[in-house]
Parts: sequence; structure tokens; C-alpha cells
Amino acid sequence: MKVRPKNLVVQVPTAPPPEALAHFEAKFAHETDCWDVHATEELEDRGFVLVDVRSKEAFDKGHLPGAVNIPHWTLTPDRLAEYSMDTLFVVYCAGPHCNGSTRGAVRLARLDRPVKEMIGGTAGWVDEGFSLVTS
Repeated sequence: MKVRPKNLVVQVPTAPPPEALAHFEAKFAHETDCWDVHATEELEDRGFVLVDVRSKEAFDKGHLPGAVNIPHWTLTPDRLAEYSMDTLFVVYCAGPHCNGSTRGAVRLARLDRPVKEMIGGTAGWVDEGFSLVTS
């Protein structure tokens, strides 16, 4: 019979506050969320290109307003040539059960492109009460 520790939360000591601060602040350099992206919808210049990295079929079924569809496996220098090298890309996929946005972020970073991942994906977007656009 397995004996579980009584308190898994405190089993591993917390990081010292300066280390925790560095960790949590660094997350903002790599991620954004549905609310922050949604808040940019009405801006004339969002300051980034919102990229749905799923298949065209998935994109057509429902995507975020203002998103362009560039499946992660097609993120190549030729495909990105229309964007300046300092363009920030915000990538998303279906949600927490999907790693397409992470794959896209890796590809963009390898191409020396600025990138953030929108956590939650389309599932998070809908969970927040926002609507998807269909093509």
C-alpha cells in the first residue's frame, strides 16, 4: 500500500522570494493571456501579429478576431518574409491540451523572431466569454 505525504503543497520548500520574483516576472516575457489579447482588439495597432498556428480546417471552424492562420509547421523564413524582423508574434492553438502554440513559439524563436505564447488558446478564449470568428 502506498503512503502519500500528508501535505504535497509544502513537501518541497518554496523558492526564496527574490528567486520566485525572477521566475514569475520572466513568465510575462514569454506568455500573455486571453484577457490581455482581447483588450487590444479595438486598437489601431495592436503591437503584434496574432497567429493561430493550427490547421486551416481548425482555423476556419473558429479563431480569434484579427488572427492570421500560419500553421506551426509552415513558420519558415519565406512565409514570414512579409514581416519585419522586429515584429512580435503572439501564437495560440486549441488550448492547454494542445502544444501547437509551443511548437510555433519554438520555431519563431529559432528564426530569431520575437514571440509570446497566449496561454489558454481558443478554449481559454471561449471560457472567458469571448467569441470566435468563423471563416
